Amino acid sequence: MKRKNFGCGPGCPVEVTLDLIDGKWKGVILYHLQGGTLRFGDLRRRMPSITQRMLTKQLRALEADDLVTRKVYPEVPPRVEYSLSKTGERLKPVIDALKAWGEDHRARQAETAQQRSAETRAA
Repeated sequence: MKRKNFGCGPGCPVEVTLDLIDGKWKGVILYHLQGGTLRFGDLRRRMPSITQRMLTKQLRALEADDLVTRKVYPEVPPRVEYSLSKTGERLKPVIDALKAWGEDHRARQAETAQQRSAETRAA
C-alpha cells in the first residue's frame, strides 16, 4: 500500500520519488516507455521474466500514480497502448541516472571479479 502522507523531513523528496518507482519492475517499465508508446505485448517481450499478472498490476499502479497513460482502442481484439504521462516524462532524468549508475556499478563489479580471479591464479 502506498504511503501518501510523508512526514516531510530532509529526506522527504527522496521518499516520495522512491515510493512512486518502488519495486522490481516499475523503473524497468518506465525505462522501456521512454522510447515511446508500447503495447502490452511489446512490454512483455522486452521483460520476459515478468508475469502477465505482475505487468498488469505494475502498469495499473503507474497509471494510478499518473506516471503512465493507458489508451484503449475499441477494436476486436482490443488494443491497449501505454506511454509516459507528462509526470512520467519528468522522471526521465531519474531513470537515466539509475541506468548510468547501474552500468557503472556492473562494470566495477566485473573489474573487481577479474582482479580477484587474477590474484587467485597468481597465488
